[in-house]
Amino acid sequence: MLEYTVIDDKYKNINQILKQEFKISSRLLNKLINFKYVKLNGVQTDTRNKVSVGDVITVNLDFEEESENIVPTEMKLDIVYEDDNLLVLNKPAGIAIHPSILHYEDSLSNGVKYYFEQKGLHKKIRPVNRLDFDTSGLVVFAKNQYVQECLIQQMKENIFQKEYIAFVYGILENKIGTINMPIARKPNSIIERCISNDGQEAITDYEVLQIHKTSNFSEIKCTLRTGRTHQIRVHMSAIGHPLLGDTMYGHSSNLIDRQALHSYRISFVHPITRKILELTCDLPYDMKITKGDGLL
Repeated sequence: MLEYTVIDDKYKNINQILKQEFKISSRLLNKLINFKYVKLNGVQTDTRNKVSVGDVITVNLDFEEESENIVPTEMKLDIVYEDDNLLVLNKPAGIAIHPSILHYEDSLSNGVKYYFEQKGLHKKIRPVNRLDFDTSGLVVFAKNQYVQECLIQQMKENIFQKEYIAFVYGILENKIGTINMPIARKPNSIIERCISNDGQEAITDYEVLQIHKTSNFSEIKCTLRTGRTHQIRVHMSAIGHPLLGDTMYGHSSNLIDRQALHSYRISFVHPITRKILELTCDLPYDMKITKGDGLL
């Protein structure tokens, strides 16, 4: 539920309040109007109506939707955070976020659909951020269109912060650095990306956390300023330090059987409470460091 109390005369009508105070998109606004989800002082209203000081405008976001193309599948979900507007999961490696021909019934979205149905929630499945199939970590699902749109806009404005832990081959010369190299789709490939002057801007900040000389790899923290597909994997490979186990941009490893990448921290402004929400999750089992300088 969104709520706004009129405190002065700067807005001529409800439409202005919805667009200026809540940044509601025109597409969503039309839906809210058509289904009569906007009220003035508790009464359904025409959003072109004028407002007076003391008036209370409310917007109902808790309406039913369906994702009819997603099959509900029972699976164990590692829930990190949940409220009426958000569901945040710790995704294991080896699972897709979206259904596809290869993962029609076993994606994370299938599991979320089943979970919602068990709770009696009729919600569209709305993942906000994306992780590769073999990347683990935090994934946010919005429970309504408004929250999804707000968080996507925060990502565009770099308000939505994403931090990763990665293990890379070798010892980095600079312990703190920034990689600013544009990324484009690799010619003749629908999956691979590459560094290209014709690509989109891509910026990754990194910091070396630990050096493991015996096994010749470094543990680093990466913070994304942009969100390009395979950004960390492409950038680290480009500077000569590909991720352990990343066979697409590097080579296999006897320490881990996937790219060693985990989304461990996210931070954003909650679209409803407008407070900063910071969430973290532990490294998965296959990225835990042992005393013997290797991986479990």
